[in-house]
Amino acid sequence: MPVKNRFAELQAEITEWRRDLHENPELQFDTHRTSAVVAEKLKTFGCDEIVTGIGRTGVVGVIKGRSTASGKVIGLRADMDALPILEQTGLPYASKTPGAMHACGHDGHTAMLLGAAKYLSENRNFDGTVVVIFQPAEEGGGGGREMCADGMMERFGIQEVYGMHNWPGRPVGSFAIRPGAFFAATDIWDIQIEGKGGHAAKPQETIDSTIVGSTLVLALQTIASRNADPIGQIVVSVTSFETSSKAFNVIPQRVELKGTVRTMSKDMRDLAETRMKEIAAGIAATYGAKIEVNYMRNYPVMVNHEEQTAFAAEVAAVVSGSCEEAPLVMGGEDFAFMLEERPGAYILVGNGDTAMVHHPLYNFNDEAIPAGCSWWSEIVERRMPLA
Repeated sequence: MPVKNRFAELQAEITEWRRDLHENPELQFDTHRTSAVVAEKLKTFGCDEIVTGIGRTGVVGVIKGRSTASGKVIGLRADMDALPILEQTGLPYASKTPGAMHACGHDGHTAMLLGAAKYLSENRNFDGTVVVIFQPAEEGGGGGREMCADGMMERFGIQEVYGMHNWPGRPVGSFAIRPGAFFAATDIWDIQIEGKGGHAAKPQETIDSTIVGSTLVLALQTIASRNADPIGQIVVSVTSFETSSKAFNVIPQRVELKGTVRTMSKDMRDLAETRMKEIAAGIAATYGAKIEVNYMRNYPVMVNHEEQTAFAAEVAAVVSGSCEEAPLVMGGEDFAFMLEERPGAYILVGNGDTAMVHHPLYNFNDEAIPAGCSWWSEIVERRMPLA
């Protein structure tokens, strides 16, 4: 694998950074220790400017090339937050925070971008400016949205932006990418059902909220099976069904349903919300219950830009020898907010034969570090070459 020799030399050091982050996970915007570690390392690297507190706890570092005559500015983004999962790996550097774990590899993403920042600060073998972006709260908090809302793109003059995610099941250090829609929009919803509670021996005197809820659970599946175009990508999942009573002999007054909708287009997203509310209204009328639907649009579809995706794939092929076309991913990714503001691309780097992300046995594969660092650095040096 033709990775940069410097990253082979730095791999042990970058691995130490990664494992320290793994041992000290932080959730959503509470990445105070992680942000401080990142800022301190950027300072020791000699970054030209370091700004903290972007998007609450985000960190931005600015690295100028030997020349900046091109006027080009490229952003490179890594996420920093962990997940509320109890780690079960038994690793010597396992999480020291009960109930929090780097189960998605953001510790690896942060360490790899720090490695790239160290190399780029040492060599500055490019004509332009690099902005390294360390983002909190990717896991549900919308940290990417918050950093953009803070004016990050305008403040640092970012023209293009690139991101990366490790991917279990792919060979270590290999790459995959696709243009256009890549990761799904991830909306969440909750539904409050109000019936008429009563004794389980006298159902005729009640409006059974469990029957209403059960009917609704099944009916919501028709959005995907009977309302959406079969070639459209949509997933409607009910993930929680909770009643107001835990007794064996009580028909509960209330039921709350929660779930998520995953889609790959605005039209499908609109369809899901509209049909969910129509189906709920119809079932409420049928049973005489009251149903309130709260549909919350979360991360939008993450869309890779054509030109930047082709370039990112070309760079990946230089680093690893090839770059495959990635499948559509129905998971969400709030890098979508940055790609809505600036052209760019998001790529997958292989994590090898490991547990899948969001699993208590997952661990980032440190053997992927040289490839990830090399890709980010090559993006900069090839996109902004010195004359």
